[in-house]
Amino acid sequence: MASENTAGKKRLQLDPHPETIEPFELDEVEWKMRLDQEAYYVMREEGTERPFSSALNDEKRKGEFACAACGLVLFSSEHKYDSGTGWPSFFQPLEGRIDTKTDFKLVLPRTEYHCARCGAHQGHVFKDGPLPTGLRYC
Repeated sequence: MASENTAGKKRLQLDPHPETIEPFELDEVEWKMRLDQEAYYVMREEGTERPFSSALNDEKRKGEFACAACGLVLFSSEHKYDSGTGWPSFFQPLEGRIDTKTDFKLVLPRTEYHCARCGAHQGHVFKDGPLPTGLRYC
């Protein structure tokens, strides 16, 4: 099922807490129909949103943070912290909710992370986060 987001695009309504994560795939035409231009750029073309542009950066309420493409919950607010980078940052994802790969787009390789269900690009992982993991997902 789908609902409409503020841009009039069809939003997926998949289980945010599945017992097992089954891959979900759409072709690029379908993704363009479901995501606005900026979301498509970030999630499908592995772009980067401008720092300090996300309302989630200052979000302090208890809750969960989900993939904007398919709704799979990726992080708990318990693992969110202010990294000062301008992007929502977490020191730990929920188990089994993300996949990683090496990104060679810049001079030095970086670790990129994606939604385990739909493959949408979420950001990068850096080794400068707080304890207990020492990682920053942003």
